[in-house]
Amino acid sequence: MPHPAHLARPGRPAVVTRTLAELVGPTQGVVELPVRLMWAADRTFDLSDPDDLLWMYENVLRETHRADDLRRLVNGRALRRVWPLLNLPRGVRQAWESRHRGLRTA
Repeated sequence: MPHPAHLARPGRPAVVTRTLAELVGPTQGVVELPVRLMWAADRTFDLSDPDDLLWMYENVLRETHRADDLRRLVNGRALRRVWPLLNLPRGVRQAWESRHRGLRTA
């Protein structure tokens, strides 16, 4: 099996959607992540809090195995806006920026 070019962590390929437009996740309200994306007891994020939004996106982008999680939980416009602020593993950042070149200049 060939090694993927970009890993979220050793042995786990980064998941990236084909387009940013398909990312239609919420931009308001409170979101609770499933345990598969975050193991902490408190998995809720208030999207009106900029730090919560960043923390949620970092967890989803790093931990997901499914593009559907990305489509449901991440918003493309919000992702573009906060991209430079996200603390992501190098492989995740490279995977997203190689697929969505506009993020490099965001």
